[in-house]
Amino acid sequence: MSDTAPLTGEPLALDLVNTHPSTGDQLATPRDLLAWWTLEADRLSGEVPREVDDEDLAAVLAVREHIARVLDQVRHGKRPLADGLAALNEAQRAAPAVSELAWDGSALAVTRRREGSPGVRLAAELAEAAAGLLADPAVGKIRKCEADDCVLLFLPTNPRRRWCSASGCGNRARVARHYQRHKRD
Repeated sequence: MSDTAPLTGEPLALDLVNTHPSTGDQLATPRDLLAWWTLEADRLSGEVPREVDDEDLAAVLAVREHIARVLDQVRHGKRPLADGLAALNEAQRAAPAVSELAWDGSALAVTRRREGSPGVRLAAELAEAAAGLLADPAVGKIRKCEADDCVLLFLPTNPRRRWCSASGCGNRARVARHYQRHKRD
């Protein structure tokens, strides 16, 4: 991944979209995808695989692109293009989740499983997370960071939140304001 740590902690679909900041693609290689997957592992089902290939990366990048396009339309109150919705639905169908029941010796356990290559399974799960976000009324509250050089998105928990990260973009904006005030003196 790039030197800049990815923004995480937003809804999973936003975390994926935010892997393409203005400073460059944080999912440029299969190794980058594994690093991001490891970072998000506690929010995803199944284990992080030992390796992924270019096809796995391509499946995830395609879902990221469709999420970004549909999200941009929906959060502005516009009807999303049918091809974007179809692509997200197709990604989910490529590795549908099945709840399997198993007796573990003392209780019944339910495990969600998906078939397919690691990237297809991840893409399906990310498309499913996007479907949940896109259908949520809160999607209209998603904001773009107000920093001039930032394109990251966030779902504010506080209506006064203006930046993707208070310690990153927020701090740079405050320093720039301070500099401008004192430059005039």
